[in-house]
Amino acid sequence: MAVNALAAFAGRWFVVKVGGELAIDRARFALSVGRAVREFADAAIKVAVIHGAGPQATELSRRLGIAPVTVGGRRITDPATLEVMKMVLAGQVSVDVVSALGAAGVRALATTGLSAGLVEARRRPPVVVTGGGPEPIDMGLVGDVTKVNVSLFEAISNLGLVLVLGSLCGDERGSPLNVNADTVAARVAAELNAAKLFLVSNVPGVLRDRGDPASRIPRLTPAEARAQIASRAIQGGMIPKVEESLALLSRGVESIHIVGIEPAHALVEEALSPGRFGTVIER
Repeated sequence: MAVNALAAFAGRWFVVKVGGELAIDRARFALSVGRAVREFADAAIKVAVIHGAGPQATELSRRLGIAPVTVGGRRITDPATLEVMKMVLAGQVSVDVVSALGAAGVRALATTGLSAGLVEARRRPPVVVTGGGPEPIDMGLVGDVTKVNVSLFEAISNLGLVLVLGSLCGDERGSPLNVNADTVAARVAAELNAAKLFLVSNVPGVLRDRGDPASRIPRLTPAEARAQIASRAIQGGMIPKVEESLALLSRGVESIHIVGIEPAHALVEEALSPGRFGTVIER
C-alpha cells in the first residue's frame, strides 16, 4: 500500500541523511531506514543515502589518544582527526550502512564524495559558528561544498543502485576535506532538486524540551525555526541540521523532515504524512 501511495514521487529524488550512531545497530537500521529505502526504491523513487560517523570518530579518536574538539555541534578537524575521519567514514560506517541496507533487500553502492568528483569542496575560512561565540572559528581541514556531480548521481541511480555517500569531499587538488554530513546532504538535495530531504537520527524531531520526546514540534516555518534557535530551544548538533534545512527551502527542495528511527515505519509514514512522526520544515 505504501508503494502505491509513494507513486506520486516516482522519478524524483529522496535524500536520506543518517547519523553514524544509527549504523551501530545494523539490525535496527535494516528494519527502519533499510525498509524505508527499499519501499522508496520499489516506488521508482531515486534515493541517495548520506552518512556521518560522529560517534565512531569520537570513539576511535579516544582510542588513539586524540581529544575530539567540537564547536556549535561541529567537529574541528586537524590532520590527525582527518585520518580518523577517513577510517570511519570510508571504512567502518560505510560497510555497516551497506550491510544493513543489503539485509533489507537494497542494492547499494558505497563511496565518498572524493570518488570521481561526486562532491567537491573547498576549505572553509574562519567563520562565526552558531553556538561558538562571537569570534570566527578556524574549523581546520573542513570543507564547504562547491559542486555536486548530478550526472554521475543520475547514472548510478539508472543502474538500479542506491548511492551511499560518506561525507568526505575533495578540493580542487583532490585533497580530502571533512564536511559535515548535514551540509553534504543539504547541498546534494538542492542540486538533485529533491522532493524530500530526511535527516534521520535517534531524536524524533525538533523538541521543545530536549529531554522530553513528547515535546516534538510537528511543523515549523522558517521564522519559527529561527526563533527556536534564538531561544536556545534548538541546541548542539540540531543547530546545523535546522540551519542547513532553512537554506534549502529557497533552492527547490520541497520539504525537510527531521525524524527519528523509531518506530520502524516512521520514515515511510513521515514521507506520506509530513509531521506525523518527525518535524517537517517547509515554506
